[in-house]
Amino acid sequence: MDIRIVSTQPFPDQKPGTSGLRKSVPIFQTPHYLENFVQSIFDTIGNPAGQTLVLGGDGRYYNREAIQIILKMAAANGFARVKVGYGGILSTPATSCVIRKYKTVGGIILSASHNPGGPTGDFGVKFNTDNGGPAPEKVTEAIYARSKEIREYKILDAADIDLDHLGESRLGNTVIEVIDSVQDYAALLETLFDFDRIQQLLSRSDFRMCFDAMHAVTGPYAHALLERRLGAPAGTVHNGTPLPDFGGSHPDPNLVYAHDLVEILFGENAPAFGAASDGDGDRNMILGNHFFVTPSDSLAILAANATLVPGYRDGLAGVARSMPTSQAVDRVAAKLGLDCYETPTGWKFFGNLMDAGKVTLCGEESFGTGSNHVREKDGLWAVLFWLNILAVRQQSVADIVREHWQTYGRNYYSRHDYEGIDSDRANTLITNLRAKVGHLAGQSLGRYQVEYADDFSYTDPIDGSVSTQQGVRLGFSDGSRMVFRLSGTGTQGATLRLYLESYEPDPHKQDRDPQVALADLIAIADEVAQIRSLTGMDKPTVIT
Repeated sequence: MDIRIVSTQPFPDQKPGTSGLRKSVPIFQTPHYLENFVQSIFDTIGNPAGQTLVLGGDGRYYNREAIQIILKMAAANGFARVKVGYGGILSTPATSCVIRKYKTVGGIILSASHNPGGPTGDFGVKFNTDNGGPAPEKVTEAIYARSKEIREYKILDAADIDLDHLGESRLGNTVIEVIDSVQDYAALLETLFDFDRIQQLLSRSDFRMCFDAMHAVTGPYAHALLERRLGAPAGTVHNGTPLPDFGGSHPDPNLVYAHDLVEILFGENAPAFGAASDGDGDRNMILGNHFFVTPSDSLAILAANATLVPGYRDGLAGVARSMPTSQAVDRVAAKLGLDCYETPTGWKFFGNLMDAGKVTLCGEESFGTGSNHVREKDGLWAVLFWLNILAVRQQSVADIVREHWQTYGRNYYSRHDYEGIDSDRANTLITNLRAKVGHLAGQSLGRYQVEYADDFSYTDPIDGSVSTQQGVRLGFSDGSRMVFRLSGTGTQGATLRLYLESYEPDPHKQDRDPQVALADLIAIADEVAQIRSLTGMDKPTVIT
């Protein structure tokens, strides 16, 4: 076994964000860049001797090359076994499933999620711990600290592994097992949902659905589950072949980037149900015939209808949402007598709550929902959950949502993204807001009275860790609110996210366009934060 020890120098920019380290492909292709970060992970997690590692990615550009490098580094560092997805493909929720099922030390996921791919697009490396969830901040901080002092890494000189045949081979003393990317994950989902009932729904002549995999990782999973296992007609899955550049599209399942699906569901003779997932398979968008379900409403509706689904028939331990997500699920929790937790953005914050048995369902407004079946958000899980509810209730998506609003009230909600802002301008905007929040409580802004204004801080109820500066919040006396936050998922410049929410209990006022219902709050947000003048942008890049 020819182990090579390579001298290197630290890179100063390898601090993981909310979802690992994300940079452009050319940066990751810089000599030693990927290797430094991977060695920093291995050095942080302790002695790998005798351990099993899970490895896979979303198929984006540089996925296969990076996998070969990581396999050789894993062998050189002494891992006993690496389970790698067939063809290098393994969705984020499937990776979590495999980690948990086989009790591995953790896994490395190669993805930049919903960010664009291709030779000049984005790439990412994320480490998930042995519970299947994203590494908590104490681990990512340790990885970052190691990356700032690293001076060498280990790699095996060996031929590449054939990723396109199932089975075992060896790199030195390490067993490399190419696994079926879908099998374990599909088996887990079948324990949660009534597949027979969903199959009956999909066989009905008056029910059609369309799933857009956006040329990303969920294509193989959707073909296997929706078309082959559940009997949906061939062609139900669109864009089902993963491509290194996602077909030139942006693999983000929202109303802007999944425009082809939106046109189908809002066109003539539209299907009854539509859905999409993102680059690595952990996000989802839900549509009905001429109807869009916001992710916040989706979480609330899944919670309200959970007992209709076999895996959740005994009820929920509790629910959780990220702070910017609308408070719609809070109202369901209150009515059902459930605890409801508010966490910072980032799925890793849900992990402690799920491990402690505090919550069953959780979600974020950024098109992510999931449960304690894994420790990641899960796009296809959400699609199957909706199909199970539709099969039981025998109603349309729109009717289910409107009936929910009549019961719980409607939380008008929208997110405005200002992408690619100059980082200095974005930081100035947030710094100015933080300076203002201590003086806004009690003031009137238009017709709204400010009840509280702060920069959200979270103390984890399980381990006591504290996360500060998680988003500037303005809450009003009528329950409306707005949140300003800089995103940590982009690779170019900065993204400002503005979240707006207003509660409407009157069923006669629940069918307005959200942008109209929130118009006054939108104007106030621009005035308070000076968004247009400081960003230089007249309107958001994306509105959801």
